[in-house]
Amino acid sequence: MTKRDIKRGTGLIMIFCLFVAVCIVVSLCRNPEPSEGEQLTAAAEGTPWMDTLTNQSSSWEALAPMDKEIERFMQKWEIKGMSFAVSRHDSLLYTKGYGWADREAGIEMQPDNIMRIASASKLVTAIAVMKLIEQGKMKLDSRIFGEGGLMPDTVFTAAMCDKRMLDITVDHLLRHQGGFGLGAGDPMFTTAEIMAAKHLDTPPTPEELVKIVLGRRIAYTPGAGRRYSNFGYMLLSMAIERVTGMSYWNYVTENILRPAGCLGFRPATNYYADRSTHEVKYYGPDDELVEEFNGSGRMVERIYGGNNVNALMGAGGWCASAAELCRLVAATDKDPRMEDVITANSVELLTAHSDKEKLSRGWSEVDAHGKWTRTGTLSSTHTLIERFPDGECWVLITNSGVWTGHHFSGDMNRLVERLRSRYSRLLPSRNLF
Repeated sequence: MTKRDIKRGTGLIMIFCLFVAVCIVVSLCRNPEPSEGEQLTAAAEGTPWMDTLTNQSSSWEALAPMDKEIERFMQKWEIKGMSFAVSRHDSLLYTKGYGWADREAGIEMQPDNIMRIASASKLVTAIAVMKLIEQGKMKLDSRIFGEGGLMPDTVFTAAMCDKRMLDITVDHLLRHQGGFGLGAGDPMFTTAEIMAAKHLDTPPTPEELVKIVLGRRIAYTPGAGRRYSNFGYMLLSMAIERVTGMSYWNYVTENILRPAGCLGFRPATNYYADRSTHEVKYYGPDDELVEEFNGSGRMVERIYGGNNVNALMGAGGWCASAAELCRLVAATDKDPRMEDVITANSVELLTAHSDKEKLSRGWSEVDAHGKWTRTGTLSSTHTLIERFPDGECWVLITNSGVWTGHHFSGDMNRLVERLRSRYSRLLPSRNLF
């Protein structure tokens, strides 16, 4: 071999090494650190009990009439798909998907499909608050703003036009007693209007939104009234981030959902293309296009881009299956047959009954007989959780919105009462958890 051949071979090797190095750099650039949602997905992979469930798992001949009643209800209200589950104490007895997870793609609903649970997310947030109280990181009477508050930033205090806001506590927000009204619309669903009024080019960050809302007068003295407030639960989500140093999503996943064995929960996304694994397609109550929430000027489907669902955080930003909601309730109900993720005292605080007003923390209503109810509604979904005094929990989630408000919600409640009275005794004795 001549010196010329050696030099030529050496040159080729150097060129090849340079090519490999460039490929590695390009690969690293194309694969940055995983996003928070990807981290949650990776952390939550491997949910053995959910992975084994299919519709066939709950195909019981004795309960075929119950399936027919559910299907008739869906036809009546033009519901495209529904997730359904029933548990008793520590046992999942029955869970099925009905209709379509994605009709256009021909994908049928299965028990492991997840969907937006809307305001049922508030129950998740309230449970997280109880955990933080147990950990000594906040109290029910902890103030949110001002010196010594959970969010003491002077920029918030300076933004206040009504100093009564300094008296808002954690418990006020849990019970929808923070003083926030809806005279200017719900700030969580009027992003485009806020951007136009404040001459913003992009949607306000949570911190910016807080300053904007603090610039309005509150509707009543905190604790002296009650108005349902999505904004209040978004504030609680931010307070959770402040006292833990973690994102809201990560704190809840690591401290509530993972210990409860609920690993399929995911943060909601705003668009079909961004949906999580096993997440359904949503169907709105109409075909009307609305202006995109971010001020782009584009006209979009109301259910995909009409509102910033992810920004609801703990007010309405979780996705889950009916079966995993049953498991979360079983892990927060003071029943000794499954270990709870919060103490008995915390469960009592969440489920305390008030004769005068619906002042439940996290739950929508707790009646005098010990039935706990949590509902959730968006233009894309409806959720109903009912936990009965005998330990049964019935959960329904739809991937379709209905405009009739209380008429539909009432019919959903009546459906559960009817199914429970007719079929509870026929449910199989087993534990799919």
